[in-house]
Amino acid sequence: MSTKNPENDMTWVVYLSGEIHTDWRDQIAAGIAEADLPVELVGPVTDHASSDDCGTTILGEEEDGFWKDHKGARVNAIRNRTLMERADVVVVRFGDKYKQWNAAFDAGYAAALGTPMITLHDPALTHALKEVNGAALATAETPAQVVRLLHYAITGQLD
Repeated sequence: MSTKNPENDMTWVVYLSGEIHTDWRDQIAAGIAEADLPVELVGPVTDHASSDDCGTTILGEEEDGFWKDHKGARVNAIRNRTLMERADVVVVRFGDKYKQWNAAFDAGYAAALGTPMITLHDPALTHALKEVNGAALATAETPAQVVRLLHYAITGQLD
C-alpha cells in the first residue's frame, strides 16, 4: 500500500534545524525515502566554516569577533528565516555536546510563526528544554520517531 495520501498530493516542506555534529538529518532523509513520503527537506547551511564566515567573506572583514559573528548570523538568517516561513513543519534537534543557541532561536521563531514544531533530543535534556518542548507539538527522542510522526501527519495512518 502506498503511504501517499490521495486526499493530499502536496509535497510537505520540512525544515531541519539544530545540531550539526551527528547524522540525524541523514537518518530522517533515509526514513522518509524508505516510507516514500512526499517531503522536501530543507535547512540551514551545515558546513560550520561556511556558516561562520559567510558574512565577512561576502560583505568584508571585521576586526572584532562580535561583528564578524553578527554579520554571519544576519546573512544566515536570510536563508533560515525564508525557509522556515515556507516550511510546513520545523524539526529542531538539540544535541548533548554543544550549546545550540541557534536551535533555540529557530524553535522560538517557528513557534512565533505558528508553524508546527517537533523537537528532537535525548531524554536527559527534557528538563533543560521544558519551555521549548512546551511550544512543540511533539517531542521525539530518535530520528525514526520523527519519520513516524511525519508519516502519520501526512498520511493519517499509523505505520
